[in-house]
Amino acid sequence: MPTKIRLQRRGKKAQPFYHIVIADGRAPRDGKFIEKIGTYNPLTKPADVVMDFDRALYWLQTGAQPTDTVRTILSYKGVLYKNHLANGVKKGALTQEQADAKFDGWLKEKEEKIEGKVKEVESEERNEAKKRLDAEKKINEDRANELAAKRLAVLKAEEQANAPEEPATEDATAEVAVAETEEKTEDTPVEEKTKEPAAEVPVEEVKEEVKEEKKEEKVEEVKSEEKVEEPKAEEKKEEPKAEKKVEDPKTEEKVEEPKAEEKVEEPKAEAPKEEKKEEKAEEKEADKKKAE
Repeated sequence: MPTKIRLQRRGKKAQPFYHIVIADGRAPRDGKFIEKIGTYNPLTKPADVVMDFDRALYWLQTGAQPTDTVRTILSYKGVLYKNHLANGVKKGALTQEQADAKFDGWLKEKEEKIEGKVKEVESEERNEAKKRLDAEKKINEDRANELAAKRLAVLKAEEQANAPEEPATEDATAEVAVAETEEKTEDTPVEEKTKEPAAEVPVEEVKEEVKEEKKEEKVEEVKSEEKVEEPKAEEKKEEPKAEKKVEDPKTEEKVEEPKAEEKVEEPKAEAPKEEKKEEKAEEKEADKKKAE
């Protein structure tokens, strides 16, 4: 099998980094290789490719077959285009000077495209960073406004709690003054009206009022006497309670008498036991005499 231009993986997990090598087609991917001609880092934007241009062109002209990914890398670096121009010079389609001029023009365009791509990536990164900063600033401003509003509310509450009397006293004095003026205006015509008919009151009406007052005083005196007589009834109710307490010890003495009689009757029950013992002794003596 012919030689191949392939990638050989290096780097950590989830952080790939590749070597561009010339190796035998039968060798494993990460096995032995003939020559290393460059490196490839796909994590950067744009991808970072370092390659020995002349050695890559040499291996292409000698028949080394690149893999798909290596083919795109060689096209990106211009190795394939240079090989194409070299083949045209060999066939006589182009001179060497024309081929070199075309290749130089292509390199300039390629470099301009790469520079534009790098600038676009940098501008995008800057815009993203600005957007993040603006979002953070807005969040911080909103938080600051909320804190300021809370502080103002707390300060107002403290002011109202510490000094609520000053405005209240001024309003109260103003209201009292207005009320006094209104009372004076309302009282003046009423007094004048009441004074005029006071002289025309008949004597009989005055006597009737005095009698009614005396009746009310008598009713109050009778009520006060009834209230004084109420505790006498309570004293009478308490007397029979003392008599009940005196009768209690008599019942106790009656209950204790039968207990004494029971104690006297207990020794009578022991007499038949002594008689049985005497009979047993007599029977034993009779048995001894029979035995003799």
